[in-house]
Amino acid sequence: MEKVNLADKFALFDEYWSPKIVGELNGQYVKLVKFRGEFDWHHHDNEDELFLVIRGRMSIELGDRSIELEEGEFFIVPRGVKHRPTADKECQVLLFEPVGTLNTGNVRTERTVSDPERL
Repeated sequence: MEKVNLADKFALFDEYWSPKIVGELNGQYVKLVKFRGEFDWHHHDNEDELFLVIRGRMSIELGDRSIELEEGEFFIVPRGVKHRPTADKECQVLLFEPVGTLNTGNVRTERTVSDPERL
């Protein structure tokens, strides 16, 4: 059991759209990811997904609307809802989602991370 410093963990990587595992509890992963640009449209059949902005700003496009998130705000995308995260500038995000959740959900692209690195 050790505490986790988010700033220290974010400093360990530079790549965008590649989630890193920093914790696990009750069948859930705590992941860190850096966003910049637009991600792929996708949904998760069986998993809800929490996005918590640590640094920066981002949007979660839902098709009929866009949710704008600032530092310290979070949004939960319910399972089955098609969405696409975007960020004009680098954004640092904490994800909370069930173990086994694929970052691209129901689609496979060059951004799919099947086995996220543990930091």
